[in-house]
Amino acid sequence: MSFDNLAPYYRWMEFIFAGGKMHCCRTAFLDQIPQPKNILLLGEGHGRSLVECCRRFADAQITCVDASEPMLAQARRQLARHNLKTSRVEFIHADILNWLPSVKTYDLIVTNFFLDCFTPEQLEQMIPRIAGSSARNGNWLVSDFQMPSTGLQRIRSRLIIWMLYVFFRLTTRLAAHELIKPDSLLEKAGFTLHHRIENEWGLLHSDWWQNKI
Repeated sequence: MSFDNLAPYYRWMEFIFAGGKMHCCRTAFLDQIPQPKNILLLGEGHGRSLVECCRRFADAQITCVDASEPMLAQARRQLARHNLKTSRVEFIHADILNWLPSVKTYDLIVTNFFLDCFTPEQLEQMIPRIAGSSARNGNWLVSDFQMPSTGLQRIRSRLIIWMLYVFFRLTTRLAAHELIKPDSLLEKAGFTLHHRIENEWGLLHSDWWQNKI
C-alpha cells in the first residue's frame, strides 16, 4: 500500500469528493477533549489534523506517523503555510503495521480516515498495539466512513464506499476491500465510546473513545 503518488493531489481530491465534510469530522471533538500533553497522529496524510492540533494544543508534543514520505512532506508544508512551528512535532516515516510506539504514553490518539485502510487481520494486530501506548484516561478520536443499517442511506453509502475501495485498491494497492467496524476491537483494548456524531446521511462518523484501563 502506498499513497505516494496521490500525495500532491489528495487535498483537492478530498474537497471535490466531500467539500469540508471530512474535515468537520476531523475537528468534531477537538474543542471538547481535555488538553493533551502527548498526541499520536497515525496515517495523518496531508496534515490537516496536524495543523488543527498545533493550533489548539500549543503545549503538546506531537508524534506524526505515516507510511508515505510525500504525505509527510505535505504535512510539513501545511505547518509552514500556517506559520506553525515544527519543533514540537516528531515526523516518523513508518508502516504502522511494523512500527512500535515509544515507551511514552499518549493522552490523545488520532486516526482519521485511516482504520478503513486495513483488513480485519491487520486491525486485530494493530489496534491493541496502538491502545497499549495510551495513557490511563487517554482519548482516541476516530473519524471514518460507515455503513448505515437500513434504508436508502445504506444503499447510497454502500455504493460510495464500494467506489472508494475500487479506486484506492487500483491507485494505492490497498489490501482492504471492505469496511470493517473497529468498535469491538477498541472495546476489547479497553476503550469505551464516549460520544459519536454521524453526518452526511450516515456515511461519515466521528467518535470519541476513552481509555478506562
